[in-house]
Amino acid sequence: MNHDEIRELLHPYSDGELDLLTAREVEHHLRSCDDCRALEAQIGVLRSALTNDAPAYRAPAQLRRNVRAALRREAKADERGFSPWLIFATGAVCAIAVAGLILLQTIRTSRGNAIVDEVVSNHVRSLLVTHLVDVASSDQHTVKPWFDGKVDFAPEVRDLSAAGFPLVGGRLDYLGGKTVAALVYYRNKHPINVFIMPAIKSRDTAVSASTLRGYHILAWTHDEMYYWAVSDLNQTELRQLIDLLEQ
Repeated sequence: MNHDEIRELLHPYSDGELDLLTAREVEHHLRSCDDCRALEAQIGVLRSALTNDAPAYRAPAQLRRNVRAALRREAKADERGFSPWLIFATGAVCAIAVAGLILLQTIRTSRGNAIVDEVVSNHVRSLLVTHLVDVASSDQHTVKPWFDGKVDFAPEVRDLSAAGFPLVGGRLDYLGGKTVAALVYYRNKHPINVFIMPAIKSRDTAVSASTLRGYHILAWTHDEMYYWAVSDLNQTELRQLIDLLEQ
């Protein structure tokens, strides 16, 4: 595909709508084209803004006026009973608030599911197109400097061969519309992809586990970084890797 054709595919690429081979061709072009890479980053920022902003709901002006009027009448009343209109207005406000919370939770769940699906797709893609690493080395002092200038953060890289998780190398990947670092480990011939990107919130979070299409995915936040580990390795041994990475 030529340059113009690739640009037409950047939006569906960012949304994860391309097949594996086409997505891989787009990624190959992005590595060598500054213009397309900048455009893809802008698309990612817009996509992140649309999905990250929590919805806020304001009661209609007429409803707010009615509630305030009911409260004033209630304050002036000599008897203590609740005004029927006040009860109705309060119920309406509560219903709007509950609806907003439900919608917010639904959006957050949807975003989480989308990231998990993207993590698994990236893992499978790296195996199908035999592009597991961009820098092949078990030396952490070779892999870590390779990321300098390629991402705007410094991922922690460790060789865990002594614990049974040899480092294979690293590569650049895309997750949530952003360029991320991917470290590759092996455990008894099972490849493990560990995706790393800066966290919005600095506090550490506990590991959350999920399974999709036969792959185990563990996600957590540590030292101001998001981590996702994915493999067909059993979850017990995958958690051992995470314990080692957090030390």
